[in-house]
Parts: sequence; structure tokens; C-alpha cells
Amino acid sequence: MTALAYTVAFDGIDARLVQVQCAVTPGLPAFAIVGLPDKAVSEARERVRAALAALAIALPSARISINLSPADILKEGSHFDLPIALAVLGAIDILPKDDIAATVALGELSLNGTLVPVTGALPAAVAAGAEDRALMCPQPCGAEAAWVDSVRVLAPATLSQAIDHFTGRRVLDPAEAGEVTHHSGARCLSEVKGQERAKRALEIAAAGRHHLMMVGTPGSGKSMLAARLPGLLPPLTPVEALETSMIHSVAGLLTEGGINRTRPFREPHHTASTPAIVGGGRGAKPGEISLAHNGVLFMDEFPEFPRQVLETLRQPIETGEVVVARANAHVRYPCRFMLVAAANPCKCGYLPDPARACGRAPVCGDDYLGRISGPLMDRFDLRVEVPPVAYSDLDLPATGETSQVIAQRIAGARRIQTDRYAGEPAMWSNADAQGEMLESVATPDDAGRALLRDVAERFGLSARGYHRVLRVARTIADLESSDDVCRAHIAEAVSFRLTLTKEV
Repeated sequence: MTALAYTVAFDGIDARLVQVQCAVTPGLPAFAIVGLPDKAVSEARERVRAALAALAIALPSARISINLSPADILKEGSHFDLPIALAVLGAIDILPKDDIAATVALGELSLNGTLVPVTGALPAAVAAGAEDRALMCPQPCGAEAAWVDSVRVLAPATLSQAIDHFTGRRVLDPAEAGEVTHHSGARCLSEVKGQERAKRALEIAAAGRHHLMMVGTPGSGKSMLAARLPGLLPPLTPVEALETSMIHSVAGLLTEGGINRTRPFREPHHTASTPAIVGGGRGAKPGEISLAHNGVLFMDEFPEFPRQVLETLRQPIETGEVVVARANAHVRYPCRFMLVAAANPCKCGYLPDPARACGRAPVCGDDYLGRISGPLMDRFDLRVEVPPVAYSDLDLPATGETSQVIAQRIAGARRIQTDRYAGEPAMWSNADAQGEMLESVATPDDAGRALLRDVAERFGLSARGYHRVLRVARTIADLESSDDVCRAHIAEAVSFRLTLTKEV
């Protein structure tokens, strides 16, 4: 007696179809699972046996063999419980084999037959839709998986409900998609006293998805400025929301099946390890750079991060994806994020203050910021100093434009970029423009070209720095709805490029 069921194995955010083959043959009673299972999958036989016993279903006194095909792919996770149980029930003629084979199933079984939610329901639904099969998952995962319109999602709460559905005693209704959520309560940029130049840098960075470095004394407002970025960024587009949610689904961060349209804002602590930032660990899970995909990665106390962690950011910043390479797996995750870094000017933090600077100035500042390598610093399009705010200014009322007004201007600039790069698969914003496309959209006028040539000759602007100045200038022009890149746009872009260091 044999039966087939289907489930998935995860390769990053991609779900690969796995065939669960069950054979019940004469011999000594046994329950074996083969096909390169990990510990959680191997233990599924005990959970399946206990769940079936709770439903008064006795397994035959025979040899039960489960093969997970293809057998050369590592099978990880507890979501194999449900498809294994369905395959066994099909093999002993309790469930119709054809209906089971037409369904992709995933879910963990508790010992009483309750289905426990698992991660990855959204990528699994995409894989099931591509194979023209239905998806069966635990009830808490149904609202998440139902966002894929091309698949019929069945979400039983227990194994008993799944059996009733396949036998026709009580057919399950398709699950409904969860609600689109928007995180409210974003703080307003006008609450930050002073720091007009830093606010301008924040606006330009948000408009063109440019990487931003802020350096200032403790308490000058660097973290306050970064915390107001979510209120400036436009909501995720439907395509971006689905792509970002798939990463969060694999990481187990989706709650109640809701697709979040708010752009991610991740702020890891400076003690985070390389796998935590880049990805890895058990199952090669996505790291902070992937969880910040289509959003912001804010790294406070930037020089305090381990040097190895900082250097691993260089390639993902350029390519927009990261490959987590392990001995038994190479997992690819998208990581198109905007990096916002904050740092003190030196170890004590008061290098610019003559009354409080230590006796090692300016060597202490060079040593501290020297922890950031030149190639990594070169990847920051915008660099801004955040000076301390005078005590007299703290009593003044809030000044400057509100986040709502600035966000409208940023949304307009992003719409311009969306139209400009339509049809360009590797370009989504000005920060991604390169080659002939960059030259065609960001070529400055004669006055701007002369200024840029003088800056390049005087300060030794690198090729990367030259192109990044053009990208920033293009964003500044977009904020003004200008078709041309003028001298004023180049001058402002250069002013942010030359801040902090002349080594550009």
C-alpha cells in the first residue's frame, strides 16, 4: 500500500516542492523516515503516531516507510508533520489518495492532534500556486497564505478537521487573507530642534534611497532623526509588500496573517554577530540586512560593531542581495535596504568641544572613525555632522516642516524615479542607477559639470564617489521636480560628500 503527499523545503525565500512517499509493507512493525531529514523531521514519527492515537486511529502492524524526495535536499523543520500524517492515512486507505496528492501541506502536530503554526506559509502558497495545487496549513497561517490569489488555501485547526475535509464529512471553506496593516504613531521630524542640515540629508536619503552617515556628539539627536525616518517613507507597493512579507514569513515575524505596508525599520544592537546581521545560523535564516529589505537598516554606534560585521556589508550594499554560504547549503536572500549609520566623533564623544575634548585630540577621532574602512565609508552617499543643540534652543517651539509635508515631497520624487526606471530590472531608485542610464538621467549642465570637474581634481574624487555625487544630485533635482541637474544640485550633493573626511 502506497500513497503520495506534497510539502515544501525552503531555500531562502523560495519553496521547493517535496514529495512525501509512504509505503506500508509486510514486516516487523516500524516507522522509518528517510530522505535526509534533520532531527525535527525524524521526530515527526512520534508526533504523528501520538496524534493518530488521540483520534483512535491505529497504525497497522507493518513496516511504514516515509521517503522525502528528492532525497539529496536537506529537510528541516517541523512543518513535515502534517504531510507525513496525510501520506500515512492515504496509504492505509482512510483518506482518498488523489485528493491528498493534489494538495501541498505543511504544519506541526501536537500530541493531541492540534495543528501548530509554522513559518513559511506565504512562500509555500506561492509554490503551491505555481504547481496548480491547493495548500493546507494550520489555521493561524491561513490568513497569511491566502494573500496568494492563485492558490486555494485550506486552514484546519486540527488533524481531525483535515480528515473530515478529505473524507467529505465537513468540507473546509477557503481561508481569507488577513488585513493590510499600517503602523501608526510615527514621530514628526518637526519635533527635532535645530539640525536643519541633518534634516535635509534625511530627506534626500529617503527620497533616493541613499545611504547616510551621521556623526555627532552624544545627545545631539542622531537617533531622534533616524527614528523619524518611518514617517517620511512612502508605504510599500503591493509587489514590495509581498516580497518583504515572504522574508518575514520565513523568519516567523508575520503576526495574524497581516501583510504590512509600512517599510521595515531595523535597528540591531552593536553586539550583533555576523550571522545575525548577514544571515545564517540554524537553517540559514535571514539576517537584519534582509529583514530590512525595501526599508531602513539603522546601525547606531556604528564603529562599535565588530570590524568583520562592518566589512560584510560592503557587497550587499552594492548588489542588493546576499548569499549565505554554508557547507551544505547556499541560500540567497534579497537585501535592498537603505543604510543609516550614526557614530560619535571619538571614543569619549566630545572631540568637537574644546572644553571637553580629551588630550589625545585629534588622534583619538582618527583612531575611532578609523574603525570604519575607507571602502565602506566610500559607500555612504551622504555624510553629515550633527552638532550639539544649544540649551537656549531647547526651549523654543518646534520649527521646520512637518513629516507629513516632507513625506509628500519624498513620495513625489519616488514616483518620478519609478516612472524613470520602469523596465529596468536592476534599478528601483536613483541609488541604483549606473552606466548609461545614470549618464542619461544625471548629466549636469555646463556649470554643474565644471564644478564637478574642479571638485574631482582638488579632492581626488574616486570613480565611485563621482557617480554617487551624480545620483544624489539627481535626487535633489527630483525633489524640486526639475528635469535638469544644475550647478546648485551638484553643489549640494558635493557638500554632503565632502563632510567628515576629504578622502572620498
